[in-house]
Amino acid sequence: MSKKIFIKTFGCQMNEYDSNRIYDTVKKIGYDKTENYEEANCYLLNTCHIRDKAKEKVYHEIGRVKKIFRTKQKPLVIIAGCVAQAENQEMLKREPYIDLLIGPQSYHKINDTILDYIKKKKKSEKTEFDPVSKFKYLSKIKNESKKISSFLTIQEGCDKFCHFCVVPYTRGPEYSRPFNQIINEAKYLANNGVKEIILLGQNVNAYNNENNKLSNLILEIEKIPEIERIRYTTSHPRDMTNDLIEVYKNSQKLMPLVHLPVQSGSDKILGLMNRKHSIKEYLKVVDQLKKINPNIEFSSDFIIGYPGENEQDFKSTFELIKRVNFINSYSFIFSPRPGTVAADLKLIKKSISMERLEIIQNQLSKNQMKMNKSLENKNINVLAENFTENKKNVFGRSEYMTAVVFNGKKEDMGKIVSVKVNQVNRNTLIGSSINNSNQKVA
Repeated sequence: MSKKIFIKTFGCQMNEYDSNRIYDTVKKIGYDKTENYEEANCYLLNTCHIRDKAKEKVYHEIGRVKKIFRTKQKPLVIIAGCVAQAENQEMLKREPYIDLLIGPQSYHKINDTILDYIKKKKKSEKTEFDPVSKFKYLSKIKNESKKISSFLTIQEGCDKFCHFCVVPYTRGPEYSRPFNQIINEAKYLANNGVKEIILLGQNVNAYNNENNKLSNLILEIEKIPEIERIRYTTSHPRDMTNDLIEVYKNSQKLMPLVHLPVQSGSDKILGLMNRKHSIKEYLKVVDQLKKINPNIEFSSDFIIGYPGENEQDFKSTFELIKRVNFINSYSFIFSPRPGTVAADLKLIKKSISMERLEIIQNQLSKNQMKMNKSLENKNINVLAENFTENKKNVFGRSEYMTAVVFNGKKEDMGKIVSVKVNQVNRNTLIGSSINNSNQKVA
């Protein structure tokens, strides 16, 4: 009888991709995926170290698992991802319920690690930085994703060393996967029914393998007939090279939303963050992209209340948000990460940071709502992905990644559907398929 594995994933899209590849891998040793954690023989937490109190969330989750399995046979408990990488042996000492730790660059060792534990019952951790071996191994295991929109990791790690960020310490230095390995995976996904590929990397536009850059990858994937849309995330302003910008001129499949994290609108704060770009340089990239393709819109990330941020620095961020008119962005109050340069800096008073965050988020919400309102009574192209929970309507996304709900049908899945937008809220467009315009969305 096959064994069952349940994976709970925290954090970024790259962790989602990694979790799916872990599922593909452990099938080889008899583990089937389950959505019901209570029947799991193996319980794996794929963790993220970017947000605040990530480590404590893991211990809280372990406590929950203990209660669930109090009257059942204990599952094999594995902590994977960036918290495992950062904390390793300390976690094994603090929480005896944990059996194995596996860092994000060691997933190719997961099968051997599990089998070794079953045989010897000896706890261990695998946290070496070895992306070459990892992706060489994973290239031999088919990516079985059958979703309409699928992630595809092309680059990992970071050499930028922003003072607030743990990624260089948890994912290691920048590594770009071999070009042909990526194209082969993209073709396999296309054969599985995938219509949209989202290329992933900690610094995705730093991709460089044997003189092939992100622009080359996009143009090659564009040749795959079954692929309708291409996206990429997360990019760094310093790596928005001219060749990548030029792709937006002629590409028919690269979507016109550019996620370009700026973090702050103040050059002083950018310097303290070690971001290595100025606002002038950032805006030059924005203007170049707009000139190439006026339909391009931007999203970004903002850290509010970074140590040293004064009222003028904050106002500069606010003005930048209005200047660029970001249509969908993430914003958070600074929280220190152990081991980073900014970990021990003097924090700004929390009430001030909270007040500034609220102002920023209100403006970002206005931008988002303004963009959505501009689409009312217009026809837009939507990639139909699946049915809504009530099974009455179809869920899809616009070219700008906005969620769209409309009165589609099963035959629409995986197709680009023309939808008339009837009403909007901040996060969702509600409309009707042009071909089904006589029906209403419930």
